[in-house]
Amino acid sequence: MSTAVLTARTTTTTSAWVRAGLIGGVIAAIAFAMFEMVMAVVLNGSGAFFMPLRMIGAIGLGKSALDPTSSLLTAGGAGLVIHMVLSMMYGVAVAAVLAFVPALSRTAISALVVASVAGFGLWILNFFVLAGIFGWTWFPDTQNVAVQFVAHTVMFGSVLGLVVDRLAFRDSR
Repeated sequence: MSTAVLTARTTTTTSAWVRAGLIGGVIAAIAFAMFEMVMAVVLNGSGAFFMPLRMIGAIGLGKSALDPTSSLLTAGGAGLVIHMVLSMMYGVAVAAVLAFVPALSRTAISALVVASVAGFGLWILNFFVLAGIFGWTWFPDTQNVAVQFVAHTVMFGSVLGLVVDRLAFRDSR
C-alpha cells in the first residue's frame, strides 16, 4: 500500500504562490471595495459611500458600527483592516489550491475560473452561513444579490485569479 504526499508543483516555489496570494488578495480586496462603495452610492445615494466598510467593520465591532453617528474612522478603519486580512488569507488559500492541484492552474482560464468560483463560494459562505451563525444579519438582510454576485465572483474572485496566475503560475507553463 502506498501513501500519496501532497506537494506543490516544483516549478512554482512556495514563496512565489504565497506572495502571489497575498498580493492578489490585496489587489482583489481593493477592486472589491471600490466596486461595493461605488454601487452603494449608485443604489443608495452619496451618504452610503462608506457603508460597505462599516458593514465589514461591524464584524469586529458589532452592529453599532453601522450607525452613521458612530465614528467613521473607527468603523471604517476596522472594516478596512478586517477586509484586507481576510482577503489576504483567501488569496493565499486560492493560490495554495492552484499550487497543490496543478491541473487547476494549467491555463490562465482555469486559474481564473477556480478563483471566481472561490469568490462565489465566499459570498455564499459569508452571507448565508457565517452571517447566520454569528448574527451578522446586516449582510443577508441588506444585500443586493446582483451586486454581491458581481462583487464576490468578478471583482474579488476573477481579479484574484488573474493576479495570482500572473505572479505565480504563468511563467511555469
